[in-house]
Amino acid sequence: MQRREELHELLLRAGLTVAEEVYTGSLFPPEAGWRIARGIAAPDGAVREALDSVWWRRLAGADGEFLVAVLGHRIGGNDSWWTRVRFADADADADADADSGAGDSPADVPGLTGGPGFVALSLDGQVLLAEVPGADGNRVTALDRLPERLAEAAEAAAGEGETERAEIWAAVPGRPAWPLHWAEAIGFNPAAPDELLIRLLDVECGFLHGCDRPAVLDAAVAHPDPQVRSRPADTFRPELSPDQWVRLVRAEPSPSRRVLWAEHACAWGVELPGDLYDDLLNGPSRLQAAELRGLPAHHLPSLAADADPRARATACARWEDLAAPLRARLLADSDDAVRTAALLAHHTAVPMPREVFTALPQPGRALERCRLAPDLEAELLRDGDEEVRRTLAANPALSARGVAVLTEDPCDGIRSVVALRSDLDEEQRAAVRHDFDPTSMSRTLPWVEDRHGDAEAMRRLAVSSHPLVRRSVARARRLPPDVVERLARDEDRTVRLFLAESCDDAPAEMLLEVWRWWDGSFSHPDRPRSHPNFPRTGLLRYAADPSGRMRRLALDDPESTPADVARLVRDPEAEVRRRAAEDPRLSPADAVRLLNDPAAHVRGAAMRSPRLPARVLAGLLHDRDTACAAVTNPAIPVPVLHRILAEAAAAVAARR
Repeated sequence: MQRREELHELLLRAGLTVAEEVYTGSLFPPEAGWRIARGIAAPDGAVREALDSVWWRRLAGADGEFLVAVLGHRIGGNDSWWTRVRFADADADADADADSGAGDSPADVPGLTGGPGFVALSLDGQVLLAEVPGADGNRVTALDRLPERLAEAAEAAAGEGETERAEIWAAVPGRPAWPLHWAEAIGFNPAAPDELLIRLLDVECGFLHGCDRPAVLDAAVAHPDPQVRSRPADTFRPELSPDQWVRLVRAEPSPSRRVLWAEHACAWGVELPGDLYDDLLNGPSRLQAAELRGLPAHHLPSLAADADPRARATACARWEDLAAPLRARLLADSDDAVRTAALLAHHTAVPMPREVFTALPQPGRALERCRLAPDLEAELLRDGDEEVRRTLAANPALSARGVAVLTEDPCDGIRSVVALRSDLDEEQRAAVRHDFDPTSMSRTLPWVEDRHGDAEAMRRLAVSSHPLVRRSVARARRLPPDVVERLARDEDRTVRLFLAESCDDAPAEMLLEVWRWWDGSFSHPDRPRSHPNFPRTGLLRYAADPSGRMRRLALDDPESTPADVARLVRDPEAEVRRRAAEDPRLSPADAVRLLNDPAAHVRGAAMRSPRLPARVLAGLLHDRDTACAAVTNPAIPVPVLHRILAEAAAAVAARR
């Protein structure tokens, strides 16, 4: 808000009245204006000595209005908005002109020149004026017939030859303007070789999120910097191999972090070697290591007899793996916390009598997991408050009689918990009255996931009356054909979505149907389109589909041509234009044109297109707003990438 107020004050001092703030929408964007003002992919003859009143009249037109953006005063911190302004004296001058019969615009040179820098656009998008600071003083730009001039500039840039291209790359990086931006993003360049990325580890390691290159990950887990070592493991979906996980744990000097990485490895299904468990249990973080889910059972006797009661209590979590004498010893332990842990574990199978329950320091823990004596259970179901009954409803050890009682509970929330129990058959589940919000976030039910490999169980559960059960079935990686067929026709579209995201057997026609309303999530990016069963042929028929989402598919068809790409570059929907910008058949001229697209994500795709002419791409590398995206362009030659990294490394070192 303060930045906006400062902008309005600056414009008022410049003799301009603010009319409104205008979202770019389909307009030529301010970001492209700044780029052209700095001379990147700009039409010839755009630079001027100064801006006289003639240019301002062309810009403002008869109404004295135009769009403006001021350097350092970006609305919302980005370039998505113009500010619509008019000359402050426009109304008064218009009245005077009407009285005198004069027809010229009242516009005169406003006080924007000589300030922090600005770009201005006429309301019809035909005239662009700008002034930006440069190394040799302010750079002034004035263009009329803007769309026509930009099209001509794009065609001219596309005529670049091999010799010219080589000369351009030989001069890069030249005088680096934004080397820190290069350091931040160069690791995401798909053309960067492993050698370069390994060198980059000493400079910046953010690119390791999502990195799947074995050699680079090998270097990362062995790197002396703990932040670099931890980065590939501390991600949403680590790409480390089991061997790399083990080496990461072994290389970690901090005992607590060694156990932390061991926990992460176990969570991702890695089987740690036995000697590593020995090392962890013999270290100062022994208690944390004792809780590792993959801990071999032969370590349990020593934990059950450990001098530290916390270790003995931890051993109780593996009750089924303990021999009877060890269980008896823990049930009679001198430490209250150990005895309590042992009692809770013991009574998951043996009914807990009332006297034991009432003597517990926290009886609520028994409600969650313990088998209760029949009279105690009946009393709690009859007299317990709503929270007690809700907890019992989720207790896997609740008796069949107790479950039957709770299916008739007056609280809908409790009945909803009961409806998801694994010990109900589908007829019983259907009889439970409950509410279910189909728009609520769904998580796979663990007990259904445990049965994913059981074809008969999947058949039974696929016809469940409960959508969450069917959704959990749809998360299976492989399913019998009849189950797939049923779920592909499910009335709950989230079931179909989960089938598209998770199941390798999802049918093509359903994937195409899901695509009409879903194009990927954070956990399953680009599904269903990236599914191996997604249709690849016959997609050209969607080139003129009313839905932009369907038009995007046309270029995936192997029968599509560069002419189809050129047509979709001019599509009214931004997502379609972005798909065209990502196509390797994009023409160089169209790649340059898309740098002026109103949508930021389309411009970004164009900046990353290997079809960009070298001169344009080299200019983008030296612009603050585009340096990060440009350095990820795979058309940059590898020797140039090495030189860019050297400059970036020097800049980072200078800041340390």
